[in-house]
Amino acid sequence: MAIDEVTIYTIPLRQLSITTQIKTDTSTMQPIKILFPAMLIFGHAAHAGPVAYGLCQAGCAAVVTACYAAGGATWGVTGGASVPPTIVACDSAFGACQAACWAAVIAPTP
Repeated sequence: MAIDEVTIYTIPLRQLSITTQIKTDTSTMQPIKILFPAMLIFGHAAHAGPVAYGLCQAGCAAVVTACYAAGGATWGVTGGASVPPTIVACDSAFGACQAACWAAVIAPTP
């Protein structure tokens, strides 16, 4: 298998510059000319968004379940119009916790 061409890419990432040399066999490896530079450009922008958001939501659900249990109710069961104030407070805290979880969506992974 002969190497038909050698391409050198330099892609600046913030204040760091990465240079790589890619040897491709143009008869069989055309996609690497596009995929490898794309991986270099977009690979550094990994975020933990969905994972962190899911963990945050699970934490909120665990806390609201404990809050409901302390108030003598079961989370997920409707109480109608006669809901005690402690349960209303649990619901308000749960809503605030869920809203705070949106910050986890954009948190970058170190």
